[in-house]
Amino acid sequence: MLEIKNLTASYGTINALHGISLSVAAGSIVTLIGANGAGKSTTLRAISGLVKPGGGEILYEGQNIAGLPPHEIVKRGLSHVPEGRMIFANLTVLENLQMGAYLVRDKQVVRRELDFVYATFPRLHERQSQVAGTLSGGEQQMLAIGRALMSRPKFLMLDEPSLGLAPLLVKAIFEKIVEINRERGLTILLVEQNANRALEISRFGYVLETGNITLAGDSAALRQNSLVKSAYLGG
Repeated sequence: MLEIKNLTASYGTINALHGISLSVAAGSIVTLIGANGAGKSTTLRAISGLVKPGGGEILYEGQNIAGLPPHEIVKRGLSHVPEGRMIFANLTVLENLQMGAYLVRDKQVVRRELDFVYATFPRLHERQSQVAGTLSGGEQQMLAIGRALMSRPKFLMLDEPSLGLAPLLVKAIFEKIVEINRERGLTILLVEQNANRALEISRFGYVLETGNITLAGDSAALRQNSLVKSAYLGG
């Protein structure tokens, strides 16, 4: 569904990605793990059009989307939940979710997607009139994912969904990611510092180090890899 070929990206004179290549099969969960500053978020930002690639291709359903503006990429069915949630803090929960559906013209479809989000995250339904900035960290993460789902994506990118959350909430969020993948057949590319959790729920994984893919393979095999264990799993 997604294939990246020799992707490069820079911030000014700093090269963040050095020609990386990876692929994500339709219907799968694929994870990208690595230390802070490895280029994980830059990879997602390049796919979603927030960072202009310096070179290479981003093939989505066979078409090169590298360099397209973000709204065009969302139209094609890709949605991005950024690191830090980036919710609209002064809007209510419902208004945030409605913002996620700004490209959907059919009100019945919007209602159906809203019902799905509320069924997936009942807490959001309970707090739909609450100002989003007053939600807990876990609730804000649910809202960020829910807002992304409102655009009816086929491909969902999640950047550090467990960041700053208590262990019980981390478990709940990861269970919801698996549920969304299973129930909707939604393809998911997951960037996550909690490598153990990410490799538990994904089918395939990539290790990114200082802008280069250094390891790739079946997630179960990566969990047993001695280098991955020592660097990312505390083993």
